[in-house]
This record gives sequence, structure tokens and C-alpha cells, in this order.
Amino acid sequence: MAAPDSAEAQKRPQFGTRFLTDPRQVFQHNAWDNVEWSAEQEQAAQKKVQENSQPLPAEKQEEFDNRANEYWNDFYTIHENRFFKDRHWLFTEFPELAPQQKPPQEAEENLINGEDVPSTHNDAVFPGASASYRILEVGCGVGNTVFPILKTNNDPGLFVYCCDFSSTAVDLVKSNPEYDPSCCHAFVHDMSDASAEYPIPDHSLDVIVLIFVLSALHPQKMQNSINRLARLLKPGGVLLLRDYGRYDMAQLRFKKGRCLSDNFYVRGDGTRVYFFTQDELHDLFSSAGLEKVQNLVDRRLQVNRGKQLTMYRVWVQCKYRKLLVFFLYFLIYQLQS
Repeated sequence: MAAPDSAEAQKRPQFGTRFLTDPRQVFQHNAWDNVEWSAEQEQAAQKKVQENSQPLPAEKQEEFDNRANEYWNDFYTIHENRFFKDRHWLFTEFPELAPQQKPPQEAEENLINGEDVPSTHNDAVFPGASASYRILEVGCGVGNTVFPILKTNNDPGLFVYCCDFSSTAVDLVKSNPEYDPSCCHAFVHDMSDASAEYPIPDHSLDVIVLIFVLSALHPQKMQNSINRLARLLKPGGVLLLRDYGRYDMAQLRFKKGRCLSDNFYVRGDGTRVYFFTQDELHDLFSSAGLEKVQNLVDRRLQVNRGKQLTMYRVWVQCKYRKLLVFFLYFLIYQLQS
């Protein structure tokens, strides 16, 4: 797994700065940040994955695919809002979600050779149409990202959209006392269905957030899903992602009989998960016309001091921006068709 270059790492806001410099002190704290892996450790992880990589029969895989909605509804029915905690690291890692973070619009985003770029929006009224800063979270669950944004970001022009595959999860969001339809719109949506319409015009979003959600899709559906999301972004808009990295503790814990395909697994409750490399995510986003702002691996060592256990977490964090030139190609295509 490629490591982030030093310049990128230095620019990155750090959620944690607790570094393990003396291995003898490992049980002094519950977690350590930016832990480097040895070659032996990575080889052991590769071997563990290979041992349990025999895929399930095709008919079994099809069953998990067809019943995905049922499994996620069951998940949220059982756990409701108790499973996840609010993500307090959000605004450190993704300041684009914090108050007064709207970037100034560059003149070239609105003008080409001194002329206004025609809008592709239709005249239909949509939720948040009058907002000046629009954020969409895909795979919102019970709102553990949405509600911290609404509580923290006091921008009067802010409007937050959130959707989930599970109707049970969306119902839980809407029933939350902090849900306010004047600045938030929650809806059911299957992001793996690239033909499904969003209640938002193309080229209207400033930020799209994907937090531990892309990994739940079948790998063959990921590219079309990202292509569709990229169309929703304004020129200069950003897509923010945090998801499972290759050889995360969760991947290494899977036993035989849980593998669907390479690095893609089914949990005991029927929900599925993929474990990414940086290069895979870069290919997905760049193929959708997005340029890299950040693509890094976050390795963390979590410790159970009572049981004297160490657990290695691996996450990938990305920020990709929509290029103006990609928008212009799309605009020209629309005008000619």
C-alpha cells in the first residue's frame, strides 16, 4: 500500500498527534496515531487475506446482492442510533464542512473569455434551491455526520442533503428532534443505481461526503456511482471520502466462507464491505473527471489495555475536486445533443 508523500502528510490537519516512539509504552494509552507497518507485518497481513480469499458460490453472492436493502434495514432496526457515535474528527479532517469554509469562487469558474458560463440547471424548484452552500452526504445512516454539521456550521446559506439505502435509517434521521426541513432534506436513495435520480440538479453541490459507504457497494457498481455523483458537483466542488483501507483489522478478522471476491466480504448480518487501496480510489475518482487534492492512508493502533491486545486500523482518506474543463466538456456535449 503506497504511503502518502511527505509534503501531503505535512499539509494534512492531524486528528491525533499521539505517536508511539517506545514500543514498551504501547499500553500506556488507548490509541496511537500514524503507526508505521514493518515489511513483515504487511506480508503477514497479505498471507492472512490470501488464506481466506476463496469466494462464495455465485448463487450465494447473488442472494446477498438482491437482499442488500433487507439486510441494511434489519441492521438499523436492531441498532437504531446506538451503533455509531458522532464523528467529532469531521471538522479537523474535513474543514470544508465547518462554518465559514465556503471557498471564494474563482473568476474563471464563472467566466470563460469574459462570458458567463450557461447554467445547466432547470427552472424546477428543489429543496435548498435558494441555498448558497450545499452539502450532500451519501450513506448518512442515522445522521452521525449530518447532525454535527447542522449543529456546528452556522452559515445562513447552508443546506444539507442526506440519503441512505435504508428507509429505516432515513426514518430515524427524520424522527431526530434536531432534524430541520428548512435546512436539511433526508431521502432514500440507492447510490449503486446510477440511473436513479437525485432530488438535486446536476452541478449544484459544493461538497459530497462519503464516509464508510462506498465500501458497501459491489465493486463493479462503484465507477458508475462515482460518475453519477461527480455530475452533481459544481465546478470546483469537492468529494470527501473516508473508508476502509487494505489490511484493516476488520479485513483480517474475516474467516473462510465470508469472501465474495478479492477484498470484498459479507459480514454475519448480511451487509457487505470492500477494503481499498489508494490507487483504486484514485482511479475511480480521476475516471469521473475529479482531480486529487488529498489521498492518504491513516494507520492507527488501538489498544485494549485490559486484555493487553493491539488492533491495527487502516483507513483511506480522500479529497477530489471537480475540474472546470470536465464541466465544459459536459456542457458542450449537452448543447450539441
